[in-house]
Amino acid sequence: MPASSNSTARGLAAGITAFTLWGLLPGYWKALHWLNSGQVIALRALLTVPVLVVVLLWRRELRAVLAAMRRPRVIGLHLLTAALLAGNWFTFVWATHHNMIVEASLGYFLTPLANVAMGALFLHERLRRAQWMAISLAAAGVIMQFIAAGTVPWVALALCGTFACYGLLRKKAALDSLAGLTVESLLAVPAAALWLWCSPPNRFAEGAGEWSLLLAMGAITAIPLLGFATAARLLPLSVLGILQFIAPSLQFLVGAVYYGEPVNALRLASFALIWGGLAFFTADAWRQRRPSKEMETPPADIA
Repeated sequence: MPASSNSTARGLAAGITAFTLWGLLPGYWKALHWLNSGQVIALRALLTVPVLVVVLLWRRELRAVLAAMRRPRVIGLHLLTAALLAGNWFTFVWATHHNMIVEASLGYFLTPLANVAMGALFLHERLRRAQWMAISLAAAGVIMQFIAAGTVPWVALALCGTFACYGLLRKKAALDSLAGLTVESLLAVPAAALWLWCSPPNRFAEGAGEWSLLLAMGAITAIPLLGFATAARLLPLSVLGILQFIAPSLQFLVGAVYYGEPVNALRLASFALIWGGLAFFTADAWRQRRPSKEMETPPADIA
């Protein structure tokens, strides 16, 4: 197999693995039913650090990450991104625990379109006609969600807003995805430890099954990230953009089919509008691809 074909295959495998795991995460968070949302996020931050440190040691990058943490600008920026990421994680786990997985999936469907809109607002990127159409259809879908639910879908908007703002700030960061998450996790350790000190769980785990679930939390966080980082290096951004819809699609199916969350006709119609917007977005991304020879060289990093 040619080197470029092999790289593409590895990138596809890594990307599909990452987004599939993210799509199935609601089932994992529900399995940790004896912990509340704040305790899950605090433990997630603490247990992710050892996994990331091991990976950085293996890649011989830990010293560079620690050196970067001496720069005030790096610390300041990643304190903001850590807060946004913690807010995103907390909202998603809370929504899972409160049987709002379908609404949470809406937030992640909206995120790529929000990224495009924020690029236009804050980075002065010009939107093409198809992108305007995609954003308009998504906005109509959100308005229909208001009507269907009789209230503002704040879970979806919070997930979309925190992750889109996180992505916007990460574009300003010098560190790649893995190094950036490591810095964010290290900065979150004091707050996570304080949270658990002030609000300790009644129990951490009982039996081998629960302990396995608990101790797997760091790997559950790190493995999809590493897969995403690999896919980002090896695949064109247009392909990566299409793969990212695997996660919210699976979340929608997990919530609506497996857990039986209510999805009425009006809500399905709102999702249809959003999916229509994503179709315009995806088709436009494919049309804007560079010639195939140019695309054989993947982007170095999208963090």
